[in-house]
Amino acid sequence: MIAYLNGEYLPPEQACISPLDRGFLFGDGVYEVIPSYGGKLFLLDAHLERLGRSLAAIRLPDPIPGGGWSVMLERLLRENPGGDRSVYLQVTRGVAPRDHAFPGHATATVFAMVSPIAPQGPTVAGAGVSAITAPDQRWGRCDIKSVALLANVLARQQAADHAAVEAILLRDGLLTEGAASNVFVVTNDVVYTTPLGPAILPGITRDFLLGVLRARGWDCREEPVPEGALRAADEIWLTSSTKEVLPVTRLDGQPFGDGQPGPVWREALDQYRQARDRAMRVPGNEVAHD
Repeated sequence: MIAYLNGEYLPPEQACISPLDRGFLFGDGVYEVIPSYGGKLFLLDAHLERLGRSLAAIRLPDPIPGGGWSVMLERLLRENPGGDRSVYLQVTRGVAPRDHAFPGHATATVFAMVSPIAPQGPTVAGAGVSAITAPDQRWGRCDIKSVALLANVLARQQAADHAAVEAILLRDGLLTEGAASNVFVVTNDVVYTTPLGPAILPGITRDFLLGVLRARGWDCREEPVPEGALRAADEIWLTSSTKEVLPVTRLDGQPFGDGQPGPVWREALDQYRQARDRAMRVPGNEVAHD
C-alpha cells in the first residue's frame, strides 16, 4: 500500500508524524472517507464540499485549494490499483508547541490512505445486521467530521461487545444517528430520518439516497424520530459511504420486525445501486435523480 503525507507518496510505515502534531495532542483536525468503484471516486465533489465545511467550522484554511484534492486523490488510487476502495483523508492543524489556543503559525498536516471496501455479501441480504441502542454522549457539533471520535469508538465497542455492527444513538428521547452511520426508519412505507443539524453528520450517502428515493416519488421525511417510533418501525436502515444501505434485523439482542431484511429496504438498495452505477458513468460523478 502507498499512502500520502504532506506531498509525498510512500509506504505507510515510512510516513512519520510528529508527536507535537495537534491532531495527536488534541484531536484538532477533520477527515473524510470517500468510496471508489473501478478506480473512480464516487460523489467526490460532495465529499470535498463537506470537507471544506468541516475545515471552515474549525477555522482551518484549506491546505490544498482548487483542484489539488482531486489530483492528489486520483494519483493515490493509481498508486493502489485493485478493486473497490475507500480513501481516508485527514487534515490537522499541524505541529506546534502544546497550547489549547491556535498556534500563530503552523502548517497543516495532510494524510491519506486507501483501504479495500468489503463487498456486501449474501449474508446481509439474507439475514441483515444486528445493532444496539445507546445514549448519545458525543459533543454538540456532530455536523463537523472531527477526528476526535472517542465517544464514537466507545459506542462502537459497546456494540461489538454485543456482537452487533452498530450502536444507534439516542439523545433526549430522540434518534440522532449511528456511531458511524446515519439511520433511517420505515413506517407504513414512509421513510423517516433525523433532520440535519448539529446533532448529526450530514451524510453523503444519506443525502444521495434521499435524492434517489424522492425522485421516484417515495415519501421521505426529515423529522425528529422519537425512540418509541424507532422501536415500533417496520424497518431500520444504516447508511454510510462504505456500507451503503444496511438492514437492521436485530435490535438490542432481539429480532427486529420478523427478523429478516424488509421489502422496502430491498427496493431502496436496488434504486440506490442503479443510481450509483449511473453516476459512475457521468463526468464529475454527478447524477440527475430521474
